[in-house]
Amino acid sequence: MEVAVVSGLSGAGRSTAAKCLEDLGWFVVDNLPPELIATMVELGAQARGAITKVAVVMDVRSRAFTDDLASVIKDLDARGYKPRVLFLEATDAVLVRRFEAVRRGHPMQGDGRLADGITAERTLLEPLREEADLVLDTSSLSVHDLRAKIEDAFGSEASTQTRVTVLSFGYKYGLPMDADLVMDVRFLPNPFWIPELREHTGLDGEVRNYVLSQEGAEEFLDRYHQLLRLIGAGYKREGKRYLTLAVGCTGGKHRSVALSEELAQRLSNEDGMAVKVVHRDLGRE
Repeated sequence: MEVAVVSGLSGAGRSTAAKCLEDLGWFVVDNLPPELIATMVELGAQARGAITKVAVVMDVRSRAFTDDLASVIKDLDARGYKPRVLFLEATDAVLVRRFEAVRRGHPMQGDGRLADGITAERTLLEPLREEADLVLDTSSLSVHDLRAKIEDAFGSEASTQTRVTVLSFGYKYGLPMDADLVMDVRFLPNPFWIPELREHTGLDGEVRNYVLSQEGAEEFLDRYHQLLRLIGAGYKREGKRYLTLAVGCTGGKHRSVALSEELAQRLSNEDGMAVKVVHRDLGRE
């Protein structure tokens, strides 16, 4: 069981950090009272492998329960969980701009000024900052920069991969609603009009060989594969972890199925990509 405690100044990026950890496969609990952290971790440990990573996001809203979060962390350490503490901070000027941009008050501001709330929170959390395993100053970080740093610190190789779904479909049944990119392969001859191939599908060797042997098929795959390398690299830089590539022909039985399988095979050899194939309309006729 891996355990992480995420805390820091309001406006410094805790919500972004929590979403990033969720994308990395962590079970994230927000604003849990410190007294319940150990209980939550123990329940996760009893889940028989269903939960292997627990991250608890803490902020000053929990101060009514206890001020001694450090003792809870020490207790977890004594139980063998070895929690890692991530502390997020930013300069006062940046925090003021962020609060003003969203037109919200600081949780510790009370009847005072925004700057008073920031100062009070910084003072309250200073002991936790000193005990943190990783302190990130987000003053000059974009959302993508912050995600990249958290992925480096808390992500595994598998969790940082771009998950690609290659989805074959038939245009006569409609476009997939969740497609990020659509590839139209109706420019290739249709095996439907070959009597000995009509009843077969793109999963059969005869159909596959027929489709891939057509003029332009291999060249199209080569160039599209190169394009997807560029797109995949850009998605990774932007923190996008899921890509649905739809490949369509008329009925979703021959050409789109064969080319989806071939394209998925090529993409599966790329670093940083986890690929699966779905044939939406196969067997629908």
